[in-house]
Amino acid sequence: MTSGLEDRFQTLHEIVRAAKNRLPAGEWDYLMGATETETTLRRNRLALDSIAFRPRVLRNVSKVDATSTFLGRPVRIPVMFAPIGSVESFTPGGGATAAEASAAFGVPQMLSSVCNPGLEAVAKAADNFRIFQLYVRGDDAFVDDWVRRAVGNGYAAFAITVDTASYSRRERDLARRFVKPWRQRASGHDFQAAFSWDHIKRFKDTHTIPLILKGIATAEDAALACEHGVDVVYVSNHGGRQLDHGRGSTDVLPEVVRAVAGRARVIVDGAFQRGTDVVKAMALGADLVGMGRMPCIGLAAAGAAGCVRVMELLEDEIRIALALLGVSSWKELDASYLHQGAPVVAVPRVTSAFPLLDEPGY
Repeated sequence: MTSGLEDRFQTLHEIVRAAKNRLPAGEWDYLMGATETETTLRRNRLALDSIAFRPRVLRNVSKVDATSTFLGRPVRIPVMFAPIGSVESFTPGGGATAAEASAAFGVPQMLSSVCNPGLEAVAKAADNFRIFQLYVRGDDAFVDDWVRRAVGNGYAAFAITVDTASYSRRERDLARRFVKPWRQRASGHDFQAAFSWDHIKRFKDTHTIPLILKGIATAEDAALACEHGVDVVYVSNHGGRQLDHGRGSTDVLPEVVRAVAGRARVIVDGAFQRGTDVVKAMALGADLVGMGRMPCIGLAAAGAAGCVRVMELLEDEIRIALALLGVSSWKELDASYLHQGAPVVAVPRVTSAFPLLDEPGY
């Protein structure tokens, strides 16, 4: 299935602009904003922009294969819809519409537990590669009930977010007095704050569904995750929306890959917006790249078709980057194709990957 939007959107920045024009200011800032000074968000982008490529030439790249696998399942490109709360803010169908796009294009969707229309309805919306993500708001029985529901509705893995021991201060939202209903109603946060490695051990002793820990930001915690039998280590700083003045995710990725040492799969997110960003993460050892803002931008611009169009353009960018690097598949790619510490040519911010947004006439 194609998006049918090839003429309307020929670049990603056109989709970004369309989304911004369609969304109310509060919803746009909720999607694009981060915590306090937004330093972590900017460092996410800085970490990617400070990596340059080392291309090789005179290789046979007449056929480039950008497909991959994750948890034994095929994926069209190694990109996942990262979990975002209240996707219904960007398209009426919320997580169900995102599921339709996920199935249509062929990439995984990680559904947030604070996204409507909920776990069961999203599972019924499409036969996609789906993963469930939980914020812990109750005791062990609370967690077990969510696991039971996820397994019963065909979710392939279960993710627990571990970087939300305290609510952050997202100043764009605060300044607009914009608070999501689920955050106003939220209770049981003490359970998240008290969640520990003992709970991870209990989960692995109790359940067989693959476990993902989302929010790992150090080699030490990556190693502990592997020692506890975690199946997937998810490198993330919540898109810069939790701890301010954190490191960029791409700066963290290499030390996590070394600490994991093949004992678990690795996902990374944090300002990944272009095909070249995905290529950099894969060269550094990631198995899958999470994108949160970009799928939602596509949904806001043109619903499920807009989301599929974002993926189509990313696929084009990935294939071009691989060919110009001199590799025809992911197995040929490694860190030797990267140069660390390159001069950064744009001030990093949430939309700095799309410089034509600031140019008149585009």
